[in-house]
Amino acid sequence: MQTTKLGNTDVTISAIGLGGMPMSLSSRPPESQAIEVIHRALDLGVTLIDTADSYCKDESDKHHNERLITKALQQYKGDTSQVTVATKGGLMRPNGDWTRNGNPKHLRQTIQVSFEVLGGNKPIDVWQYHSPDPDYTIEEALIPAKEAVEVGKIRFVGVSNFSVEQIKQARDVVEIVSVQNQYNPWHRQPEFDGVLEYCEQEGLMFLPWSPLGGSRRVSRLEDIPAIAHLAKEKDVSVYAIVLAWLRAKSPCIVPIPGASKVASIEDSVRSLNVTLSASEIQQVDQAST
Repeated sequence: MQTTKLGNTDVTISAIGLGGMPMSLSSRPPESQAIEVIHRALDLGVTLIDTADSYCKDESDKHHNERLITKALQQYKGDTSQVTVATKGGLMRPNGDWTRNGNPKHLRQTIQVSFEVLGGNKPIDVWQYHSPDPDYTIEEALIPAKEAVEVGKIRFVGVSNFSVEQIKQARDVVEIVSVQNQYNPWHRQPEFDGVLEYCEQEGLMFLPWSPLGGSRRVSRLEDIPAIAHLAKEKDVSVYAIVLAWLRAKSPCIVPIPGASKVASIEDSVRSLNVTLSASEIQQVDQAST
């Protein structure tokens, strides 16, 4: 497994992660299948697992994905000491919808629950503020995370769906190691809004969420001639081409594709063997415009 560093830290992580979200939404697979996916990822050398308190069906199901990952790690027969679990807090799931909640009282509470659900015997590896809530300042929302770092409930802090200015505000409150924003061939805003460049300059890890473009686009990747041609030429899947494209964009990028089937995480790991030339990267760029 190829590896990289978690931002400016001395922690080593796999060059590709496992996104846990598909294993906990309303279309979730049976628990036994989800655990099999996590175990297969670990077998393949994946040491970064991305989750969130809101990866669940609704509020009554909160923290489902964190519980699932904890159970899978506990049942795994191999060594899990090098696994980094990155979770998030700050989104709510009323009736299955997605809403923001940056209330410091709520964030303090959900950090505590995540800490307990993820084992409660060591700090949360990475806790990320899921999305800035305009009703609260960045400082107000991140004070609970800073407090949790100080008392040993969180090791590292990250942010998600943040602009460069918001990242700077966050770093005035607490040390930040990662940024998780949407990034894929159809949503390339991080290339143009300065976030990707800022992460490179400051040594922050960039985790692209929805790396394959979401469920609607994933099902249509085969229909994009340039991507389909590259996949055929390199004897890999169209998904592997997109993940390779992402990794080629910046050394600070670690894709976290979701998976609910063993074949999916196996395919994602195979993407690490795909190298794209500058002209091939450009072909993907142009195919998605």
